[in-house]
Amino acid sequence: MPMDSAQGNSNYALEKLRELLRSDDVAADGKLPTERALSETLGVSRRAIRRALEVLETEGRIWRRQGAGTFAGAKPDDWSERLDAIVAGTDFMEIMEVRLRVEPQLAQLAALRAKPSDTERMYDLVEKIARSTDADGRELWDGALHRTVAQCAGNHFFLAIFDVINRVRQDEAWQIIRERARNAGGTRPVTHSQHLAIVDAIAARDPARAGEAMRQHLLTLQESLIRITSLDRSEMQTEEETGQRMIL
Repeated sequence: MPMDSAQGNSNYALEKLRELLRSDDVAADGKLPTERALSETLGVSRRAIRRALEVLETEGRIWRRQGAGTFAGAKPDDWSERLDAIVAGTDFMEIMEVRLRVEPQLAQLAALRAKPSDTERMYDLVEKIARSTDADGRELWDGALHRTVAQCAGNHFFLAIFDVINRVRQDEAWQIIRERARNAGGTRPVTHSQHLAIVDAIAARDPARAGEAMRQHLLTLQESLIRITSLDRSEMQTEEETGQRMIL
């Protein structure tokens, strides 16, 4: 392609970038190649690429985050970024404290509003959790069960709060410690029976029993998390003391 002027190069770059955004060649997360890679692929200067990206950003076709790159689509609102910061600054115990105050209420409302088809799905999810042979599968189906309960509560604002809490489940460190908590002291069979108790109460349209069953389930998880984190701190202290003795 002739490179007579920067303006011509920019127009060509803009046309080709529009084609890229319309194609299926964009990464699953929407991230575009770097300016250097786009420059080499399209055979135009990085200045032309930069100008074309500025146009697309003005049109709302792309958005950029410093240090992360350029992404296709509209820029996420500030709430998404604030939510990421909240999740990053939250520890496991804080999440459990909030879950203990929110999810029993959701279970109570679900007992009043869930349809028979909803409870059938909940029973199916309980069995999927039990049949899962790996941590990723258990986490996936466990999350689906708790969110189904939240959905059946029929309160959009409560569901939004639950989804904020549930974002933590996507964190790898949270998944690892939850799996350790499930395995600690043989709690997995207990968790299964507790899941059944929650769904049984919802199916029976017994709000008080559903709320209490959820509360007991979350208390079991919280106790396991406390036990695991206490053991971790104890092991770290022992290692530090051993290291100090070796130095001495």
